[in-house]
Amino acid sequence: MVPYAPPVSDMRFVLEEVAGLASIASLPGYEVATPDTVAAVLDQAADLARDVLAPLNDSGDREGARLENGVVRMPAGFRDAYQAFVAGGWGGLPCPEEYGGQGLPLAVAAAVSEMWSAANLGFALCPMLTMGAVEALEHHGTEELKTLYLPRLVSGEWTGTMNLTEPQAGSDVGALKTRAVKHGDHYRITGQKIFITYGDHDLAENIIHLVLARTPDSPPGTHGISLFLVPKFLPDADGAPGRRNDVRCVSLEYKLGIHASPTAVLAFGDEEGAIGFLVGEEHRGMECMFTMMNNARLNVGLQGVAISERAYQQALEYARTRVQGVPVGRDGAAPIVWHPDVRRMLLLMRARTEAARALAYLTAALLDRARHSPDAADRKRTRARAELLVPMVKAWSTDLGVENASLAVQVHGGMGFIEETGVAQHYRDARIAPIYEGTNGIQALDLLGRKLVRDQGAAAYALITEMRDLPAMPPALSNGIDAAEMATTHLLKSWGSDPACAMAGATPYLTLFATVAGGWLMVRAALAASEKLDRGEGDPRFLKGKLLSAQFYTDHVLPQATGLLASTVNSTSITTFDPDLL
Repeated sequence: MVPYAPPVSDMRFVLEEVAGLASIASLPGYEVATPDTVAAVLDQAADLARDVLAPLNDSGDREGARLENGVVRMPAGFRDAYQAFVAGGWGGLPCPEEYGGQGLPLAVAAAVSEMWSAANLGFALCPMLTMGAVEALEHHGTEELKTLYLPRLVSGEWTGTMNLTEPQAGSDVGALKTRAVKHGDHYRITGQKIFITYGDHDLAENIIHLVLARTPDSPPGTHGISLFLVPKFLPDADGAPGRRNDVRCVSLEYKLGIHASPTAVLAFGDEEGAIGFLVGEEHRGMECMFTMMNNARLNVGLQGVAISERAYQQALEYARTRVQGVPVGRDGAAPIVWHPDVRRMLLLMRARTEAARALAYLTAALLDRARHSPDAADRKRTRARAELLVPMVKAWSTDLGVENASLAVQVHGGMGFIEETGVAQHYRDARIAPIYEGTNGIQALDLLGRKLVRDQGAAAYALITEMRDLPAMPPALSNGIDAAEMATTHLLKSWGSDPACAMAGATPYLTLFATVAGGWLMVRAALAASEKLDRGEGDPRFLKGKLLSAQFYTDHVLPQATGLLASTVNSTSITTFDPDLL
């Protein structure tokens, strides 16, 4: 497997020139994010990702997590790697300082999160879920719960999980049956949860489960769901892990990929009932969980970016060294990178990865502004835009992760289908990301029903207007923006007359809008790179590469917007088709 080289130069460029890091660092509470500090954080994270996490990716995939006599054992090397992660304080990068975090912007944490996932996705899922638990508790936990649990979760001393899915309740969370009965100052939880990432492991001394369950008097559907904190070990008077709670891992799933990540089936309350503590108010658990879910969806999108980057690096190295055939214009055999179609695949992987990275980092920066801007109007505007973009980041980036990993296999030819090259692992690992934290079809429906219809397209049209203000607009981008506007208008009208027809066009609409937004950011990056070249600043080779990526994206990716517009508006052939004829 080709060693992972964190793309720190591109990460810094995107943070500074696209996400507006200087502006973020000027916000109250983010003064610590000086250029020197951010550079040091990225460099040190790169060291850990490259030298500690990445070398365990292949061995962790082959060994996998395993359940032995009721105890989940992680692959060799993972415990030491996790201790190095905790010692570096990496889990608390964007967390409040009052709980032991470092208080850095989410945009900076996004770049670091990408490194963890690119280096070792099986490892990275653990801190990702813990960060989601921190978010949910910070916003909805009682002061007692926050005081006891947040410092330990922020430090990584304890880890967190998210427990939604049950055998009969996957995406239909409202169908869950796990029960919570009040018992004094706590609740007794009984039921079973499946597909629980890092539901049990031996990396940390305690695991904090955030569990959706129903109280006896709860109404049906999602409105009757509450959220509970259920620790694996109940803390004693000093806050140390005490007696074992009534929650057990009964099995681990045997999966297509992410073998090092234990995906657990958890049983709650096989004996007296697992002790849980209410987070937020009864029957408002979905609101609390969505705080955690939105954080997870951004980070899952970053996983798509990460897998794209890792697969691209491996395909590029192979193409540079694999000699096969005589390319047109060459006198003899040469590395396959000289074949035009191989270059096309590599450029497609590179350009789409850079566009997805820019969209993800920009979204994280918008969330930073929504949290810390002193101006209420700015907070409202940036939150609306971030909420518009989150489903695009999650769905579009993870779809690209699968497609780019597949292209990496293709570049390798027959060797890509052989496990020993390592590229097949990226393809296998990438495939889960479009499924979890809400399938990508659900992301498209969220974009349509919760984001577009909610404000009658105000946030979407505002972004379209801003994209039109870009100087030196390439025709392909202008055409793409027109397509995004026409698709937006069509779906809003269609929703009022035929919601099913609008829903049938939701997925191509999401892809269309994200493709155009990515193109907008690629052109912005190219303009910034061109200005730096004119001033004689920076690395000329890197900056010329940014121009190349933007040109390829404009020529070969943005034209897809026209076809996606047609798919968005011509959806009656889907809704009128008789399912019995399938």
